[in-house]
Parts: sequence; structure tokens; C-alpha cells
Amino acid sequence: MTTTSTTRHPAAIALRGTMTGSVFEPGDPDYDDARRVWNGMIDLRPAVIARPTSADGVGAALRVAREHGLQVAVRGGGHNVAGLASVDGGLVIDLSAMREVEVDSNRRTVRAGGGATWGEVDRATQPYGLATPGGVVSETGIAGLTLGGGMGWLRRRYGLSADNLIGAEVVLADGSITWTTETERPELLWGLRGGGGNFGVVTTFEYRLHPVGPDVAFAFTFYPLAAAAAVLREHEQVIAADTAGEISSLAVLGHIPPVDDFDPKLHGVGFVGVLAMYAGDVETGTTALRPLRELATPLVDMSDTMPYVQVQTVFDADYPAGHRYYWKSIRLPKLSDTSIDGLVAMIGAAPSGHSTIDLWLNGGAMTDVPADATAFGSRDSAYVVSPEANWEDPADDAANIAWARDVIGSVEADSAGGTYLNFPGFLEEGESLVRTSFGAAWDRLVELKRAYDPDNIFRRNQNVAPGSIR
Repeated sequence: MTTTSTTRHPAAIALRGTMTGSVFEPGDPDYDDARRVWNGMIDLRPAVIARPTSADGVGAALRVAREHGLQVAVRGGGHNVAGLASVDGGLVIDLSAMREVEVDSNRRTVRAGGGATWGEVDRATQPYGLATPGGVVSETGIAGLTLGGGMGWLRRRYGLSADNLIGAEVVLADGSITWTTETERPELLWGLRGGGGNFGVVTTFEYRLHPVGPDVAFAFTFYPLAAAAAVLREHEQVIAADTAGEISSLAVLGHIPPVDDFDPKLHGVGFVGVLAMYAGDVETGTTALRPLRELATPLVDMSDTMPYVQVQTVFDADYPAGHRYYWKSIRLPKLSDTSIDGLVAMIGAAPSGHSTIDLWLNGGAMTDVPADATAFGSRDSAYVVSPEANWEDPADDAANIAWARDVIGSVEADSAGGTYLNFPGFLEEGESLVRTSFGAAWDRLVELKRAYDPDNIFRRNQNVAPGSIR
């Protein structure tokens, strides 16, 4: 059992007497490091931070929180952009000591602790030529991404992260521990597949694995922003022709960063980028991706064959810990000419050169999953459009937040309603946005919440309140 400095909070005394792991509170030498999360905008001061090493320790922390009337926040990888992994004056259950990864290559499954990151999972599974759908930044925690859905480079071939979740160890609100699969508490597994952290603390995730890598074909091409309309239209056609869903892509509007990877003459130049991965044979993929490299005359083309684990890190340098982040998203059934013009104008007006507008063109396996098979919500929208306001100076907070909201406003007339709840802003709209985003799954989620968390202990999330009006 780890001890720290002089105890100030009775909950910390209780935790040090019952939980194996580390406990931090204000005044401890490591408290500030322990409370820090990836998004530099989030500056919260929990009363106590518990870092257990087992599900039993998580249960002990939950019981202590209830006994002392402390609001609970759960931290997995700490990458939650909205800051829901911490809480002022409450108790943070930090899963970062629980990050073991175990691969069963014969069954093609992997189990990973709730504090693991996608990079850790990928490094464990790739020696077997296997992967499960994750995100697009290797430092992202598996927990938050999976519970919110999980879009990445495999989504059109193998679906969301949540679609590949086949089992989970969950610590419930009363501190008890259970396991859920498609045959054991299947309704709980349904809720974890996209329903957020509403039902318990997931301490182990078990995923289905698929043959991927170790090398893959990857398109990575930047075009002039002036060509955006033509590039985005041609991009749609290439993806539409990929009926097998082998290609998962991401179109990006932004400005070329001033880094050594790019010719200094291009620094700050506006671009429309098309990035895409082929989830299959490398040679076939190189041919299949070529049209995405020829949509216009490129500013730069960094497409190549590369290890899958490298593809999973191509965005890592763009999102350093401590910078300030505010991301929103909106679902669009189609990308109209008016929307394209509006988005191009908005990226030109971005107050930060680090900011981007990302266009996730979906379909394939992600759409093939029946709407009621998971709690994720609507899968019908062709696009998820996400403005990512990324900046460094706190003095620029208001301008960047306003910009991201204005981007959403510029395409709202074409919206199908709702958001991708991993990129929700700071959930300013409250239940209305969450409810709209879950859509037809809402009533079922409310019933599940009443069954597993009737006191709404787990409310620092995209919350489904047990008393919600139906």
C-alpha cells in the first residue's frame, strides 16, 4: 500500500486503510501531477484521487465516495476533451495503474485494463498480425473512446470500437464486481457499447481481433484549400466505390504546420487533406488508394506503406498534452455545396493555426450494424463533421471556443441532429444534446440506468439520468 503526506481528508484516511494503490490529495507532493489531464483547459482540483491497482480497489473507492458524499469522476487514459475525467472537490478514480494487455491469438481476442491506451493495445496485438478498431491517436485511452463509440482507421471494415467489445469487467455503483458478455448480463454489454460511462467503472475490456498489418497502405495527401470542393466530391466517389469497406478515410481542412516535415514555403498554407488506410493486402491497397492521391495537384504527398502501429501515431504530434482543446461535432446526412463553402470559409477564419475541421465519411461495417444492436445511437449519417479548436494561450480561449461553435452553426441547417458524443464540446446543451444523440436508444438507456445506477453515481459523463422524463 502506498502512503503519501499528512492526511487531510477523511475519505483519504479510509482509502489508505482499505485500498491497494496510491492516494493523492491537495498538499501531497505528487498531487498536481496526479490531477493533470491531457487538455490544458481543464484545471480541476479533486478532494481525493484514488489510483487503485485492481477492480477490488475500484470497488473500495466507490464505497468510500458514497460514504463521504463525494461526486465521482473516472479517469481512463485522461484524454477526454470535455474534462469529464476529473471533478472539483470530488473523488477521481484513476485507472492508470490498470493497463495490462493480454492477447489470445487463437481466439483472436484481447483483454486490456481500463487505464490502457490504444498504443499499448496495438503494440500487443500487432506481433500476431491482429488489431481491433481503435482511434487515430495512440495516446487515447481505450475506455472513453470505446464507451462513446470509437471511430478510427478500421471503422468501415470492422466497425466501431464499441462494436468489437465482446466482454467487460465492471465495478457497479455499490462496489460489487460483475462480468458482462453477450450471454451474461447482455443488456449491460449493450449499454457499454456506446452508452458512455453511465453504468459502472469498466476495469477490463475484451475485444474481438481481426487480421490487420503488420504493414498497411496509407494515403496521406494535402491539396490546396482552393480545390476543397472538387477534392471532397471526388473523395466521396472513391469511398462510395469501395463497397467492401476496405478503405476508411478522414478529410481535414487546416493549415500546414511549421514543422520540418513540410517545405518552409508551405508553412501556414491552407489545405484540404485526405488521409485513408486500406485494411487488407498492401499491394491491393496501394492501387485502391491511388485515386485519393490524384484528386487535384497535391501540395505534398506523404502516402506510403507503413506499419499499422505507425499509422496509429500519425496525429500524435499534433495533440501534445497541456495544449488547450475544444472539440464539437455534428452529424450530416450529406455534404451540400453550401456546407462545403461554409466550412472552407470557417477554416480561413480560425483564430489558431493548429485548429482543423475534420470530416469523417462513414458507412461500410459501421453502418451495417443494426441500429438497436448497440447504444451508440444513429448510424445513418454519412458524415460526422468535427471542428477541433486547438491552441496554446489561455487568453485566446473565448475566440477559439466561439469559432468551434460557429463552425457547427455554419452547417447546422443540413444536420441530421445529434453529435458524436466523444466530441461534444463541454456538453453545454446538457440532456437535450445527449438525448438527441442517443436517439431511439434513449428510453432503453434510461431503464438500464435505473437498474444499475439509480442514484446516478456515475454522472460525470454524457449522462443518462435515471429520472429522465420519457
